[in-house]
Amino acid sequence: MRIPATDILTGRRILLGVTGGIAAYKSAELVRLLRGAGAAVRVVMTPAACEFISPLTLQALSGQPVREALFDPQHEAAMGHIELARWAELILIAPASADFLARLRAGLANDLLSTLCLASSAPLYLAPAMNQQMWQAAATGENVAALQQRGVKLLGPASGEQACGEQGPGRMLEVSELLAACSEHFATDANPVPLQGVRLTITAGPTREAIDPVRFISNHSSGKMGFALAEAARQLGARVTLVAGPVSLPSPAGVSRVDVQTAEQMLTAVLAAPADIFIGCAAVADYRPELVAESKIKKQAEALTLKLVRNPDILAQVAQTSPRPFCVGFAAETDSLAENARAKLAAKGVEMIAANWVGARAAGGGFDSAQNALQVFWADGEQTLAMAPKPQLARQLLDLILSHYPGRRP
Repeated sequence: MRIPATDILTGRRILLGVTGGIAAYKSAELVRLLRGAGAAVRVVMTPAACEFISPLTLQALSGQPVREALFDPQHEAAMGHIELARWAELILIAPASADFLARLRAGLANDLLSTLCLASSAPLYLAPAMNQQMWQAAATGENVAALQQRGVKLLGPASGEQACGEQGPGRMLEVSELLAACSEHFATDANPVPLQGVRLTITAGPTREAIDPVRFISNHSSGKMGFALAEAARQLGARVTLVAGPVSLPSPAGVSRVDVQTAEQMLTAVLAAPADIFIGCAAVADYRPELVAESKIKKQAEALTLKLVRNPDILAQVAQTSPRPFCVGFAAETDSLAENARAKLAAKGVEMIAANWVGARAAGGGFDSAQNALQVFWADGEQTLAMAPKPQLARQLLDLILSHYPGRRP
């Protein structure tokens, strides 16, 4: 359940930094939403940001002068940048360009915004926005990793169509998601966060196993349940790593996302993310072609035979790691749901299995649906979670996991 922003943000002091990029146009709507939720907002722009949106626009929306220059005699006579740094309870940079990430990582203070980030003790949130190739560049990855190690929080980026016409990760999160992230930040002191500091890894979506450069083996999983779990876990305070197969869903705010294609890639990503709780929600392909054709297989013979080999069992392997996380698996069944789920619970050696119907018995739930129902099994019990929207169902499942997990918390 999302905490209403209007109950949390009233009177909160948020410094919004805007850097150069086409996503800067969204900053106007973000200011409007933050002020509508009761927050006090002051805006600082880099010189490049002023090429994309007028400071006058953000001044009208924030009700406060917009600061652009570090060397501003009117403000610096009173050490204005220090006053701003002390005023802020939260600094949010949206959009945060690749250039700004690099300068922030290096500790540069060559404009007002970077100086404020160094001079303030307020929490720092970044909403990256850049071309997908820039986001996936090794240098950007190193900058992001270094900033996260210092406690900087990343919100996104999302994946999808970009202004340049390309597809991929690098889109700034929607302003409603950024508003929610601000609300969740300030809700920490006023509301319980039972997963605070807990490392939680979730897999989501399908995997794709190549047959040739054109074709692959996959399934109908949309990833919606796994993404809902990731968002709900983040709201409960967890440090979430989301390992996602090929899906077209935006990244939940504050979640670290790793995109993969195959089951073997998913296993590698999962094992690289130390976890206290692991939830295997992805629909992982059980088999893959033994050989992948280098060229497209032409339609010639009346029949085609493919030899398939077993994929790694991600859930079982995670359950055998040391130190071992609390493990929750998913089971999609077309018949004998309880029997198959309990057999999987024993075979994998995990704490819980969340099973759901797919196919004719799904009754409006299952793959690619906005809602679902679950039957959750553990060694000496079970519980039914009735049909509900997946975000609501995700929170119910996490509450159930928490009722069994606290004794295992490090």
